[in-house]
Amino acid sequence: MLYELRIYDVIPGRLHALLDRFENHTIGFFNKHGMRVPNFWVDADASKNRLYYILEHPDMAARERNFQAFMEDPEWRAIVEKTETNGPLHEKIEVIYMNNAPFSHSDKR
Repeated sequence: MLYELRIYDVIPGRLHALLDRFENHTIGFFNKHGMRVPNFWVDADASKNRLYYILEHPDMAARERNFQAFMEDPEWRAIVEKTETNGPLHEKIEVIYMNNAPFSHSDKR
């Protein structure tokens, strides 16, 4: 399993709009394109304007295939255009790819 940690630096004042887009649209498109999100987090320090989440992929090839299909989905592109009529929602996205450490499975304790 490949885990993709995504960290969004959100435009000040736009976090609520970004969270709404994820809740009402993005998660459905992720599901449509074979990507699972186990959880989302916002920074405990609200001044940082950050959103964090993890995407789960079987492997990097599946990640590339599914994410490309997601980004090219015309319905998704229309949602982005609609939700960014007042400007972008985020300044930067940092992506970190991770695999489980050998000792991280609870069944090995």
